[in-house]
Amino acid sequence: MRRFGPPVFLVLLAALFGAARSGSARPEYTRRTHKECAFCHPPGGYTLNDAGKYYRDHRTLEGYKPKPSS
Repeated sequence: MRRFGPPVFLVLLAALFGAARSGSARPEYTRRTHKECAFCHPPGGYTLNDAGKYYRDHRTLEGYKPKPSS
């Protein structure tokens, strides 16, 4: 069992790093859109609001029109 330990560990470690994804919200989005993070993300979460979904789909906020408040 000891002779398989290090190679198995290295394969698992490589798989872990290969599968790791960085978050989709990036500082360059803030620089590109000139908006704060909360414009696309509700407070306390990484989920997207309507503006964030629009940006995800179009890669720009140009043409985005917020829904009127009720």
